[in-house]
Amino acid sequence: MMEPSVSIPLSSAPRRKTAEVHSLLEALISKREQEITEIEQMVERYERRLRLEEQAYRSMSTLRRMLSGKKPDHHLALEYIHYVKKPIEKARALRIEIAGYREMLNGSVPAVLPDLLP
Repeated sequence: MMEPSVSIPLSSAPRRKTAEVHSLLEALISKREQEITEIEQMVERYERRLRLEEQAYRSMSTLRRMLSGKKPDHHLALEYIHYVKKPIEKARALRIEIAGYREMLNGSVPAVLPDLLP
């Protein structure tokens, strides 16, 4: 008994793979853009909190300011590095990654996707 074989035209297989790659690239780009937005919101929340703390400190009376004290400058520098500088560097790296994915979508660079996709 011979079973009927289903043949897929050769021309549609590469198109399907291309469509899958394009949809995957678009999904990666949207995910990375969402990560960048979250990072920027986190940095903005930190800066807003810092401004409010500084405003509250300045509005205190002289006696309360002497008793409460301010954070030492090196603590502020470490917080800045942790909450602002490193996240901004990560966002910059994500933007470079997105630019590479967009070049792959446009066809100017061969589509080579990373091995470890989330």
